[in-house]
Amino acid sequence: MTECVRLSGRVSYYHTMRVLHVYRTYFPDTQGGLEETIRQICRNCQPLGIKSRVLSLTPEHKASVVRFDEADVYRYPISVDIRSCGMSVKALTGFRSLSGWADIVHYHYPWPFADMLHFSSRITNPTVVTYHSDIIRQRLLRTFYEPLKWQFLRKVNKIVATSENYFSSSATLARLSEKVEIIPIGLDEKSYPVPTQSRIEVMRNNVGEGFFLFIGVLRSYKGLGILLEAMRETDLKLVIAGSGPIQGKLKQQATEQHLSNVQFMGQISDEDKMALIKLSCAVVLPSNLRSEAFGVSLVEASMYGKPLICTEIGTGTSFVNIHNETGLIVAPNNPTALHNAMETLNEDKTLAMRLGRGARNRYEALFTGKRMGRKYADLYRHISKLS
Repeated sequence: MTECVRLSGRVSYYHTMRVLHVYRTYFPDTQGGLEETIRQICRNCQPLGIKSRVLSLTPEHKASVVRFDEADVYRYPISVDIRSCGMSVKALTGFRSLSGWADIVHYHYPWPFADMLHFSSRITNPTVVTYHSDIIRQRLLRTFYEPLKWQFLRKVNKIVATSENYFSSSATLARLSEKVEIIPIGLDEKSYPVPTQSRIEVMRNNVGEGFFLFIGVLRSYKGLGILLEAMRETDLKLVIAGSGPIQGKLKQQATEQHLSNVQFMGQISDEDKMALIKLSCAVVLPSNLRSEAFGVSLVEASMYGKPLICTEIGTGTSFVNIHNETGLIVAPNNPTALHNAMETLNEDKTLAMRLGRGARNRYEALFTGKRMGRKYADLYRHISKLS
């Protein structure tokens, strides 16, 4: 089937291509930066003749299909979960069926069970891996998984790194450099709801404005304990939006340290998230491990022209955020440095406005969804010719 697509005043013709995305979790079960990345790839490849499906696991007890605008999501019940590596017996047969539908299989790494799916199903489709992160914390899993990992990564046709920073600092990607391509994560501004004035007023009444904002899943590698330390003995206000496995621990720390200037919002809608960004003075991402490979929340803040604060951990966070151009970058695990950066932006409004404009300019140049979609569509068509 051939589709006609109008791009920049030109009419181009594309053969419709079917892409299966494979990752352990997706909406509506979870909501995080990696899920948003898959959503944005599917959404921004649609106008270029790419039809997408997503295979993911669910804690529910039966398989189901959820239909989103960007893709149909095929969810299979988790049979066992070993240190966040979900596995599913039903996904084995589901994957074989879905890979038969697909022209391209697109894996999102790391998920060791996806490697098992690939080899057990004897996949012959052209394949691409978006390499989101090294495996950092699961040392025991790494020991047993290492041989399968190398076999899998050497077998796929192309590997995508989301930033030059991560590519240059990953020992794994260095050994596979001949098949690595850099495609930064991009977001389609139109895919986010514009918060109504009434909703903004509700959020303003709830949390105020001019606060510092963290958005994301509350995980150990996010450095949030350090961020709470930075909030001691200051009048600055911090809002934490999101939920996750260390939520209880963080709330306990805030209570024990009498941090009345920290407010936890829990899981919020996209409209409320954008309202919070609009009301904030800056977005903070204090991650302290390489598990934080990019920082989608930094791009979301850049769309709204907000200055950024992040740490230097050798990943995509300091590719999105350029020190003294789009925000400030500090050393990880250093509450004093984090506190000083926040005070600087709070006190120097001229600097904050300049950095916010820089963030918006960098978003427009590098991180739009349209740019990312075009690059993935080109990659899919390139590897389809290799088969």
